[in-house]
Amino acid sequence: MLIYRYILRAHIAPFVFGTSVIMALFLIQYMMRWVDKLASKGLDAPTIMQFLALNLSWIVVLAIPIGVLFSTIMAFGAMSSNHEVTVMKASGMGLFKMMIPVMAAGCLLWGFTFWYTDSVLPDSNVRLTGMMRDIESTKPSFAVEEGQFTTFNSTTSILARQVLPSGAMLGVSIYDKSKFDAVNIINADSGRLAFSPSLTRLVIQLSRGEIHQRGVRDPNEYRVIAFDRYQIVLPADKFFYEASDVTGSSRGEREMTIADMQRIVDNSQIQERLAQQRYDSILQLHLRDLRQPPVALTTSLSTADILQRTSSFIATAQMMMESEYQRAKNERIVANKYLVEIHKKYAIPFACLLFVIVGSPLGILTKGGNFGTSAMYSLGFYVIYWMSMIGGEEFADRGYLSPFLAMWLGNIIIGIIGVWITVRVNNR
Repeated sequence: MLIYRYILRAHIAPFVFGTSVIMALFLIQYMMRWVDKLASKGLDAPTIMQFLALNLSWIVVLAIPIGVLFSTIMAFGAMSSNHEVTVMKASGMGLFKMMIPVMAAGCLLWGFTFWYTDSVLPDSNVRLTGMMRDIESTKPSFAVEEGQFTTFNSTTSILARQVLPSGAMLGVSIYDKSKFDAVNIINADSGRLAFSPSLTRLVIQLSRGEIHQRGVRDPNEYRVIAFDRYQIVLPADKFFYEASDVTGSSRGEREMTIADMQRIVDNSQIQERLAQQRYDSILQLHLRDLRQPPVALTTSLSTADILQRTSSFIATAQMMMESEYQRAKNERIVANKYLVEIHKKYAIPFACLLFVIVGSPLGILTKGGNFGTSAMYSLGFYVIYWMSMIGGEEFADRGYLSPFLAMWLGNIIIGIIGVWITVRVNNR
């Protein structure tokens, strides 16, 4: 129907705009913590762009639901303020019918976001983790500051008393402790440093100077070597960014698919049940032995010996039971950690549909057709949703809530509010 196409068209621009703004805000906030590292590591533009793209991969999953909420509030608010909703209702079209095309689009976004979260995001998170590790291990670009010691590595330091604009250094002193049996102090009138063509070595060319060499084992061993030209070659590992191969690397829960995590959960639950069964068996066995001790134990030993052996018997049983209880508890913690992430992969995409149910009637009630009103209500519901999500995850990790309830609590709250508002607006 034309009216359905019109309603969907009214949502496209606000959805794209709202999603883009949220992605930009998330990215700016995240990059503020990395701007110093990215700027000081000498990374090229393609590497920085790849880093940004990999971060956008997880941001888009969070931005799509809030984009849906923003677009529904803005689109239905604009139609309400222009009295288009009144005209539709007068023609016999209730709110539920108006929401049909938006609900269909919300279901498509739900399916896309779920597929993306489970199929694409784990691999991109693995690449992002590896890239962050590579950036962290990359050393800043090497430069000698005039009149200051510049440390190249743990064994070599360079002092240039004057650095010319051409890059030449005057009055160069180098402290070299790379040799296990001697310490070299090199003084030169001038020098120049550059990377080798392969960028794997740092080459220092020195002119007119002396090498003062002192033995480590024998302090009396001292030599002075004069030179006209002298070259020092040092390894330049990690002075340039190198992407490592993340194939086969270990993955955390946010870098796994649902199927991968479910296998871990199933194994942990099996181990937990086995530990619980062993706990029950030990308890029943020792209770039976306490009620019916062997005849030889009660007839051939004194009362003191019986009490001592019984005490040892109980202590052994307690230790074994505590061990099995702790093993079951640890397996439950592992299972809950992965179950939380599994339910999160279902719950966040489902918010695309819930925010349609909330945003459509809310836009009509508030007539929020402008950016300020739509953004305010979107931010309010978003804060409620993420507070419940973060709080639920914390409670689940501590064992106070089941993983299902912890991750779906926000959806349940938003769903109840949405259904109540929708019914109210539809019956007006």
